[in-house]
Amino acid sequence: MGHNHDHGHSHSHNANKKTLTISLIIITAYMAIEVIGGLLTNSLALLADAGHMLSDAVSLFIALMAFKFSSKVADYGKTYGYKRFEILAAVINGATLILISGYIIYEAIERFQNPPEIQSSGMLIVAFVGLLVNVLVAWIMIRGADVKENLNMRGAYLHVISDMLGSVGAIIAALLIMFFGWGWADPLASIIVSILVLRSGYYVTKSSVHILMEGTPENVEVEKVTEKILKTDGVIGMHDLHIWTITSGLNALTCHLVVDGKKTIGESETLLRKVEHTLEHLNIHHVTIQLETPEHKHDNSMLCTVKADPSGHDHHHH
Repeated sequence: MGHNHDHGHSHSHNANKKTLTISLIIITAYMAIEVIGGLLTNSLALLADAGHMLSDAVSLFIALMAFKFSSKVADYGKTYGYKRFEILAAVINGATLILISGYIIYEAIERFQNPPEIQSSGMLIVAFVGLLVNVLVAWIMIRGADVKENLNMRGAYLHVISDMLGSVGAIIAALLIMFFGWGWADPLASIIVSILVLRSGYYVTKSSVHILMEGTPENVEVEKVTEKILKTDGVIGMHDLHIWTITSGLNALTCHLVVDGKKTIGESETLLRKVEHTLEHLNIHHVTIQLETPEHKHDNSMLCTVKADPSGHDHHHH
């Protein structure tokens, strides 16, 4: 059962890697053009868009590194392999975005007070090419990668999509400057783009921190899980339930199940298989269950109560 899951996983893995590499090369090259264009035409909107492109490039690079690392095999030092790396990387990515957007907003506020001269025709050309580049990359990603399930791929894809809005903003600003001479359109566009960058930075950081804090996965309903487990034939009760995310798309569960003490090991095994099968349909892929008889002393709380004793050793009180 678990076997074919891994097989499909490695196939999408390679497709993701290839798509990411192509997208990364295109975006990085264009980002350099946009920075130079922004400096030459004196347009902050182009620089903001380049900042956005940088955030794309960083998120693509992180996703790529994550695929490289997470396929490194688990060893004694890291029993889950390096799968957490991509979550850690996503936190760093989110923080970077927040800093970049903060800087651009600060710069834009200064420009509202004294708008500089802007070469709008050059700005228009660069912004338009930027839009085409984004459309191309988004198309490559939809065709070649798993943008639905994988948190990293989805992050990278959403970046590229919101980057399109950045280019559109710069195009509109350039047109307003050309036709109406509205110099403030440039800092305004750059602030709008920065708010988009800030927003995506915030969400990426929030969901990654939730995973690092061992929060319950967003695609798992705890009530449903407990109900289904307790409904299984032969289960008398359950406690010490933990559900968490190892890395995007890989959720784990541990719990203690109370079962009839007269069961043979074979029967218990069948029961466990049943529970595992049920959980697989509820987005839980990695299950560890401890079986106990009703004689085993424990408290009846669903979740674990760990009290630290004064000597500094943790004891489970059940």
